[in-house]
Amino acid sequence: MSVPLKDYDAHASRRKWLKKAGLLTAASLSPSLILPQDNDAKKKVLSNSLPIKLIVSTYSYWHFETKKYPIEKVIENAAQIGFDGVEILHRQMENETVPYMNHLKRMAFERGLALPFLSIHQNFVEPDATKRKEHIEHTLKCIKLAVQMGIPAIRMNTGSWEGKRTANYYETGIQKPIDGYSDQDAINWVIDSMGECLKEAEKAGILLCLENHWGLSTNIDYLEKIYKALASSPAMGLNLDTGNFVGEPYGPFERMIPYADIIQAKTYYGGGEVYDKDMDYDRFARIMRDANFTGYVSLEMEGKEDPETAVPKSYEMLRKAFSA
Repeated sequence: MSVPLKDYDAHASRRKWLKKAGLLTAASLSPSLILPQDNDAKKKVLSNSLPIKLIVSTYSYWHFETKKYPIEKVIENAAQIGFDGVEILHRQMENETVPYMNHLKRMAFERGLALPFLSIHQNFVEPDATKRKEHIEHTLKCIKLAVQMGIPAIRMNTGSWEGKRTANYYETGIQKPIDGYSDQDAINWVIDSMGECLKEAEKAGILLCLENHWGLSTNIDYLEKIYKALASSPAMGLNLDTGNFVGEPYGPFERMIPYADIIQAKTYYGGGEVYDKDMDYDRFARIMRDANFTGYVSLEMEGKEDPETAVPKSYEMLRKAFSA
């Protein structure tokens, strides 16, 4: 089976090759699985053989209100609804003690759930090298937390220029650099800072997945440039958030999906907390199938509706879209 490379860099090509090589090995060992030569039929077999795994972000139940929604309760809800796992938002954790982290890990294990993703916040778009170092140290600490909880991947941000968001920021994504600096300066800071973090991530076996999380990464050209500059590291990954594209998301999503290791899927039941978007997940699903994406999809329900009803509805909608 050939592997379409498109505009892949060497690291992305290697990762996709390994995924497909694993599938070919399984096919050779199982006489019941014979891949058809027709491309459309082949994609259908690949989709059915390696179904999308749906997980839920704890953020779906807590949008940074004063009182935190317990992660333990999210784990219980996820098991009851039918999710395959839970993404943990670092800021939602009650503490960082080993007993607490072991408790979460055991709860998930006993309910048959994976803990594949830890979402953290850091900002490398910072002219002050001392402050950038603080964000690097924060990331290194979170790598250790992920290891303790058995979480293989971490969500990373590029960061954004401090105090430069306009009233229509989420519509345009435009953010001007602070005086005396340029976006290229910021790109260099992100590459250098991520490079420092990747050294430790490689040792720990943790994937650092850079997200299109507004700020500098709103510009997809910048995001791709940063990713490719770091892609030689086996710990470098990419997370695509369906709701964080300026304007229509499908073109940029299709452009970046060949590099993606995990996807966050936004829903906005009851209207968005910050902004609202119409999302066609049947269309997203077609793009994912065409790219043979087989990783995790993490629900981020960001609407105002009570998550106790909005999260199950989101699950049913996403499950239907990715199973069609």
